Amino acid sequence: MKKFINKLLVNHSLIYKLFLYVATIILVVYLFPKGGQFKYEFQKGKPWEYENYYAPFDFAIQKTEDEIALEKQQVIESSKQFYEYDENVVLQVKNSINEKIENALLNSDLIQEQKIKLRELVNIVVKDIYEFGYIETPNNIKNNKQLITLKMGNKSQDIEADKLFKSSEILKFINSKIGVQPFTQEENIVLNIIYEELKPNVKFDANFTERVLQENLSKISYTKGLVAENERIIFKGDIVEGDKLIILNSVKSEFESQVWSKSNYNWIVFGYTILVALAFLMLLLFLRKYRLDFFENNTKVTFIFFNVVLVVLLITLIVKYDAKYVYVAPIVILPLVLKAFFDARLGLFTHVLTVLLLGFIVPNSFEFIFLQIIAGIVTILTISELYKRANLFISVIQITFVYFVSYFAFSIIQEGNAQNLDWEKFIFFSINGGATLFVLPLIYVFEKLFGLVSDESLKELSNTNSKLLRELAEKAPGTFQHSLQVANLAEASANEINANSMLVRTGALYHDIGKMINPMYYTENQSTNVNPHNELTPKDSAQIIINHIIDGVELAKKHRLPDRIIDFIRTHHGTTLVYYFYKKEEELSGGRVNISNFQYPGPIPFSKETAILMMCDSVEAASKSIKEPSAQAFDNLVEKIVNKQMEEGQFMNADITFKELQTIKKVLKKKLKNIYHLRIEYPE
Repeated sequence: MKKFINKLLVNHSLIYKLFLYVATIILVVYLFPKGGQFKYEFQKGKPWEYENYYAPFDFAIQKTEDEIALEKQQVIESSKQFYEYDENVVLQVKNSINEKIENALLNSDLIQEQKIKLRELVNIVVKDIYEFGYIETPNNIKNNKQLITLKMGNKSQDIEADKLFKSSEILKFINSKIGVQPFTQEENIVLNIIYEELKPNVKFDANFTERVLQENLSKISYTKGLVAENERIIFKGDIVEGDKLIILNSVKSEFESQVWSKSNYNWIVFGYTILVALAFLMLLLFLRKYRLDFFENNTKVTFIFFNVVLVVLLITLIVKYDAKYVYVAPIVILPLVLKAFFDARLGLFTHVLTVLLLGFIVPNSFEFIFLQIIAGIVTILTISELYKRANLFISVIQITFVYFVSYFAFSIIQEGNAQNLDWEKFIFFSINGGATLFVLPLIYVFEKLFGLVSDESLKELSNTNSKLLRELAEKAPGTFQHSLQVANLAEASANEINANSMLVRTGALYHDIGKMINPMYYTENQSTNVNPHNELTPKDSAQIIINHIIDGVELAKKHRLPDRIIDFIRTHHGTTLVYYFYKKEEELSGGRVNISNFQYPGPIPFSKETAILMMCDSVEAASKSIKEPSAQAFDNLVEKIVNKQMEEGQFMNADITFKELQTIKKVLKKKLKNIYHLRIEYPE
């Protein structure tokens, strides 16, 4: 049991990666659609490149979106409008009118027959108006000949809309029925009473109308005709268009929506699992072969897997809501983020694998994959120095433009012309570009969550007003000035060979912070002629000098500097010797020297940036010892130091070429000449 536990402890990193690998696969497969995957890829306007295709089963031909939209419009236009007839209003109006007319005619000079005739006339007017009803605002009626359904209690009847009385028609109708103008006093009174007491009794029944409309819409058939099993659908070489395209889309939709049995479902899940497992395995193998330092860091591996899953989740949610919005998602954020924290090569590789996985989810997968891979490549090629906001804005514009051009090309291939472009897609691409700008706050969030460092953080760290650098300037001012000079040299060198200039500059500023522990043991900080090394043995002096590496690493960790900066502290001397004290010990001991006592612990530089710092640090320090500065002296110095480092194998692990080394030499020579240029002697 103890041996088993020990094995677990020894291999805990691999066990964690295995767990992460399995968990990620399960999560991604869970997010994937569980229907069958149509095995043929086709596009409108392109030839059918496969063998003659026959229907694998009976299925219905689906109507196109345009056909369905047309049918819906026809149903909406033909659907009846329902109006409610209120009988209670009619009774109230009749009673009120009769009562007021009786009171008005009570003291009238009219004879009884005239009064009866007037009352009958009023009843006729009211009856005519309320025969079908009086509506106040006929907003829903489009034309007077439109058929509407009038609900009167438990009965209903279809009438033409113009049979309903409107407010604008009432007065004219009453005038026409009362008599011949000029009206008598009594007729005017009666007219006014009728007009004032009439109330609308017909209202539009919006709820019932909508319910009937939805019921009618639900009866629309989304299919037209049937295709029998083994019926020929398309020949090899036929152009995919018209009815053939409709039938192929129908069989594809039917195929992908079917899960015929539990056994079939399990096979689909098993297939997805294999493909997803292969994709993530390729990612792990890539890391192990080309980015071993990332592979060995579980936090970084987790971060990479997390970002892939995040993109898959985003696209899955969009597809479930509405697949047409799939191009709104800023997928190029993935390579941007990975490039910011790691490198461009890893960012592009991960992006390509992720897009391939997304091909199982999105419609028109070939178009989607092509567009996103091209956009990812443009992202990697165009965006450098992400901390410079102008660079990001320019790159976003370029990415959006590539989306526009690529989609335009696909569209004219499919449609055969440029007249049927889906302009909505261009809006989606523009939103995509705008959303890509969200990468900056996202990088900040990831830095805090995963403890990583980006160029934006490097920019903050390189501020010489930071706490640690201020402390360095106070305790070891000479070392601070040396670090500034090295930072300038390193930045210029990095720019020439397209290395990360911000990273190497920041690393240079912090590479000697360990000298703060014993600042007076370093010549650049000695303000007097008293040298404390005079009281020590060469071995002890060398140990103090070597310890500035260890002290620097401890200080860096105490102040929570990123590992990428600590790497510069660890590697800037590689495994070189403290040569001055080594030679001194050699003189004193007669050549019997234990070299390990005078050798820096390493490791040697393992990147372009750390190699640049080693060269710049050594050259800048040695340049101070030149008594008579000249162009030739600087040239000889640079050649001597860099060549010696090459001979000692200090750059064996650094991904730097001989050509790049020669370029760095030229930069260092030029910069040193500029720093130590002679000035005219001013008169006293």
